[in-house]
Amino acid sequence: MREIDVSSIIDAVEQLCMNANYFLNDDILQALKNGSRCEESETGRLILSQLVENAGIAASGRMAICQDTGMAVVFIEAGQDVHITGGSITEAINEGVRRGYANGFLRKSVVSDPLDRINTGDNTPAVIHYDIVEGESIRIILAPKGFGSENMSGVKMLKPSDGVDGVRNFIEETVEKAGPNPCPPVVVGVGIGGTMEKAALLAKRALLRSVNVRNSRENIRQLEEEMLERVNRLGIGPAGLGGRLTALAVNIETFPTHIAGLPVAVNMSCHVTRHAETIL
Repeated sequence: MREIDVSSIIDAVEQLCMNANYFLNDDILQALKNGSRCEESETGRLILSQLVENAGIAASGRMAICQDTGMAVVFIEAGQDVHITGGSITEAINEGVRRGYANGFLRKSVVSDPLDRINTGDNTPAVIHYDIVEGESIRIILAPKGFGSENMSGVKMLKPSDGVDGVRNFIEETVEKAGPNPCPPVVVGVGIGGTMEKAALLAKRALLRSVNVRNSRENIRQLEEEMLERVNRLGIGPAGLGGRLTALAVNIETFPTHIAGLPVAVNMSCHVTRHAETIL
């Protein structure tokens, strides 16, 4: 049994908050550069070059890539042979977020009640998802989620008879309806199966996968490639001003489901699609 003190978790989460908001992930940065070479729209190419320039300024100046530094979504994969000492892991994560957003000069965007709308002042609480896995380490993934894209997401409880065509149509309709709002070029996370909440979580997790990595299942890989081509034919383009590059990737994750259901969730993400991770 390995012991990990909560102070290590606080320090790690604090740093992840800053890293995720300052440094654009390499796969996204390269996809923007590649996109600028194949984008047919002159305006689109200019926007893509500006996005790359913006990422460089943020990294060199240690400042936020985007003014919406998001709600902190944290994925914890805790080894079953780990013992947390010194306090609560949930409280430690939230303390790390609190310090990271304060010390990193990141915007605090969380309200304490969805109806009263009073800002908590420290960007807590985080949305935390726990997984118990084998081993004696803790993997922490922090994904700040801005709501320009989050607001454009959706879940639909399809009937099994809707089949793959129903899934295709829902993905395309969601991207088309989102239009310029999620700051394209976007990454489209899709979850298929499970229950309503499981599909939504699958879609969120799909955004953690590199835009260069396709699903290992052949039929899902083909669906990802087909849907990327379809959404890029919509003509929304960079910043929604028209062009070829509406999406950098469509990432799909699946899970077994009930004989009477076909849940589908689409989690839209903007061109920064931030996440950072560490292992303790």
